[in-house]
Amino acid sequence: MRYAETDQMGVVYHANYLVWCEIGRTELIRTFGVSYADLERTTGVGLAVAEASVRYHASARYDDPIRVATSLAEVRSRTITFDYLITNAASDTRLVTARTTLVGVDRDGRPVRLPPELRATLPPMGD
Repeated sequence: MRYAETDQMGVVYHANYLVWCEIGRTELIRTFGVSYADLERTTGVGLAVAEASVRYHASARYDDPIRVATSLAEVRSRTITFDYLITNAASDTRLVTARTTLVGVDRDGRPVRLPPELRATLPPMGD
């Protein structure tokens, strides 16, 4: 990670883990065959974080290589939930586990159903 992501002691500032979660879910959505930007542009539906939980297990420090593993946890008519495991890529030390739930919103910020274009690209969820 970059020096700007750390505090004066060289430890990653806690809020940066949520930024890394955002990068993880954006890239995961891309692996489903659609970019988040294209989805928003073509459907008029955005995904807003409605809930986030973060559990800190260990500290990352300046220049540690970081890995963010993101998985799809749940899809409902208006929400999509992601799980994250953030590790030190060199030592495989677990740093953070996190979960975010995003809700589909229209251009005025009102909750709406997830676009069919997104739902069609998502892998099937187990029952």
